[in-house]
Amino acid sequence: MSKISEQWIEQDDKLIHVRKQNWNPMLERAEAMRQNGNADFGESKLVGVIDAALINEWLKEAGVKWDDPAKDDVIKRKMLSGEFDKLRVWEGNY
Repeated sequence: MSKISEQWIEQDDKLIHVRKQNWNPMLERAEAMRQNGNADFGESKLVGVIDAALINEWLKEAGVKWDDPAKDDVIKRKMLSGEFDKLRVWEGNY
């Protein structure tokens, strides 16, 4: 992920952080890893490529903090939902 732009806007006594990001490098990395068969690491599998900024958005949406054990379930649900298939490297279920 690369940040395209970032700005801070004050509106109605609130500070709003607007950040635009380019997710293409993450998508390209996942595609290259899929094509090269890079999902297997012995007994371990690389399920997908997810930038921390995207995980942060998922956790905020679910009302879960980074140190909450439910974090893993949020990520798993998102990755298995089908909505983020382009981020998947390994196509199996876990």
